[in-house]
Formats: sequence, structure tokens, C-alpha cells
Amino acid sequence: MDREIIIVRTGFIGIIANVFLAGFKAVIGFISGSIAITLDAVNNLTDVLSSVITIITTKLAGRTPDKKHPYGHGRIEYLSAMIIAVIILYAGITSLVESVKKIISPETPDYAPVSLIIIAVAVAVKIVLGLYVRATGEKVNSDSLVASGKDALLDAVISTSTLVAAGIFLIWHVSLEAWLAAVISLVIIKAGIDMLREGISSVLGERADSELSLKVLSTIRSYPEVSGAYDLIIHNYGPDRYTGSVHIELPADYSVKELDLLQRKISEKVYLETGVGLTGISVYAKQEDSAFSNRVYGDLRDILAQHPEVLQLHGFSVDEKEKMICFDVVVDFSAKNRKEIFQDIVVKIQEKYPDYQICPVLDADVTDF
Repeated sequence: MDREIIIVRTGFIGIIANVFLAGFKAVIGFISGSIAITLDAVNNLTDVLSSVITIITTKLAGRTPDKKHPYGHGRIEYLSAMIIAVIILYAGITSLVESVKKIISPETPDYAPVSLIIIAVAVAVKIVLGLYVRATGEKVNSDSLVASGKDALLDAVISTSTLVAAGIFLIWHVSLEAWLAAVISLVIIKAGIDMLREGISSVLGERADSELSLKVLSTIRSYPEVSGAYDLIIHNYGPDRYTGSVHIELPADYSVKELDLLQRKISEKVYLETGVGLTGISVYAKQEDSAFSNRVYGDLRDILAQHPEVLQLHGFSVDEKEKMICFDVVVDFSAKNRKEIFQDIVVKIQEKYPDYQICPVLDADVTDF
């Protein structure tokens, strides 16, 4: 089934279930005078709004690319998570204010057996709904559905806490309603902050999934002509919408015609097996063995060994005629002084070969390799 249809259908299921639960909890909260139950009903209404936003943004994200947005509109799905986060934050802050008021001016709740039974049923419904929505979201790679599913499971925990508070009141006549409502509000606020952080991170652009990047590189390296694949960059334009570029190392005598055919084969195979569209494939010429190039390479490796932050050396080449030494080094993001490490490497290799022009490139480990 089409991904968009699955998300929309799941969203409608969430709307129906949450409207049903919100109505029952609102009535129960009003009759019993329980602010915790009433706030739980409000939380269900925010879940309804979240499902509506998920449906709308999924529809917008599915629009075909246009001149202004040639890579499509898929990133709108990430914005939906941020909108939902803001709604949840607002609901949590409002609930916390009301809870504090009740703590200052407490009211004694009145629990009816039917109310507790309905809350227990609501817990069961939320657990089933949460597991279903989360599993569906993971299946179709929808952050909004996954978040909604987790939120539903959190609601189940919150409602269970309400039942516990009711039991304490009925047995020991100690009312924890207002305090419990405050705790619920803090949980809602934390969930909103976490969702907002995740949404911002997705919009900023996150590191490509390790499994995906390694699969792309493995596919490229499966061609016998390719002796190495490096500098893979994968751009995300929405769930399951990827473009990328890569450097490959080929024999120095490879012809342009052979290269053109190989690039087409690689691009097609990578897209079919991973869904990543390679928009650019650059080439390193494999360094031919010679006594001098091997010595330079050995010296360079010795220099790099002094810096454990260096993760990889590639693109190495020596041109004795033009007197050039070229190489790329990947320095770990965790290094506090990446540029200083790079400069130290360049200075030391230059000192060993003062008559040669050094052409280095500082790379970052933007994907696994």
C-alpha cells in the first residue's frame, strides 16, 4: 500500500480513538471533579490535533516537485513534528498553571466506580493504539507517527497513574490529584521539548543512517574496477528521499567512455538497492606503485599516526613530473582542533618534501565509511 495512504489512514484512526477518549474523560473529570482526568482529556485533544497536522503535512509533502522546490516537499513532514511539539508544550504549560492553582486551593475529588472502569478501558485503548501507531510509523519511516505512538503509550502510563491516585484516595482518603496533575504537566512539557529538539535536528540535517551509508558504499565497491569509494555525502529531503555524491578510485588509464558507462551502472544499482540518487560521482586516479610514491605514502602514514583523531587517508597521488603530492584526510568531529591537526600534517609533509607542492584536502566524517 502507498506510504501516504497508510499514514493518512493511521492518522484518522488516531483521531477517532482520541476524540472518543477525550469525550469520556472530560465527562468523568467534570462529574468527579478530578483535574487530573480533565487534563488527561485535554491531552487527548492535543493528540487529535497532532493527527490532523500529520495528515495535512503528509498530503503536502506528497506534492510533486516544482521549479521552486526541485527536490520535492518531503521536509514538510519534519516541520509537522515541530508544530506538534509547540502544541504539546502549550498544553503542558497551561496544565501546569492550573495544577498549581489546585494545589494552592485544593478540591476533594469524587470518584465513581463507573469512572474508574472507563479510565481503565481508556488505558487499554491507548496501549493498543500506541503500539499500532508506533509500529506503523516505523514501518513507513514516519517520525510523526512514531512520536504519536510514543505519546499514546505515555498517555496510558499517565492514566494508570490516575487510577493509582484514585485507589490511594479511596483507601487512605489522601488526595494526590493536584500533585499528580502537576507531574503529568511536567511529563507533557518534557515530551514537547524532546519532540521540538528532534524536529529542529531533522530540519538542520542529520548524519546519514549508518546502515544506509554503508550499504551505498558496499554497492559501489562491488564493482571490480572500483578500488575505493570515499567522501560519500547523502542529503535528506524528507523520509526515504535521498540524493548523494561520492568519490571513487579507478585505474589511472581508465578511459572517459569506460567511466561514463561505469557511472551509469553505479547510479542505477545504488538507486535500485538503496533509494539514494547519486547526483555526482567524482574520480580519483589510483596511484601507481613506484619507489618514490611508496616512500611518500609511508612518510605520510607515519605523520598521520601521530594524530589518533585522523580516521582515514584517501585520494593519495604523487606526480613526480609536476612535483605535486595530493591527499585527503578525514579528521574526527570530536577533535577540538581539527584545523590545527590538518595544518600540522601539511607542514610536516612539506618539510620532508620541500620541492613539492602539497595539495591536501581536509574532510569530515559526514557518513560512515
